[in-house]
Amino acid sequence: MLSTSGKNGPALGAGCSLSLFPLSLLPPGRRAPVTGLTAEGLVRRRLLDLGFVPGTVVEAVGRSPFGDPTAYAVRGTVIALRRRDAAHVLIGPDEHLGGLGK
Repeated sequence: MLSTSGKNGPALGAGCSLSLFPLSLLPPGRRAPVTGLTAEGLVRRRLLDLGFVPGTVVEAVGRSPFGDPTAYAVRGTVIALRRRDAAHVLIGPDEHLGGLGK
């Protein structure tokens, strides 16, 4: 779950009531809706241009043999993102997907 830690922005922690996670934690074969972005500037613009817009359902298609980057299906295309970039995309459960569903 996501908790905030002051100026450093989002951090993973226990005991938080939010159900938001960074996209980098989505396992292959699972999908979830984008709920927001933590990136700023050019990285934010690039993620939005690639289709990581709030409300869009993203599926983790697979990971490279060494675990980075991961391929994500977004709006009819497959995009590979490095873990550091995927960590800026927040995802959450969706009642239509039954949580972080298949």
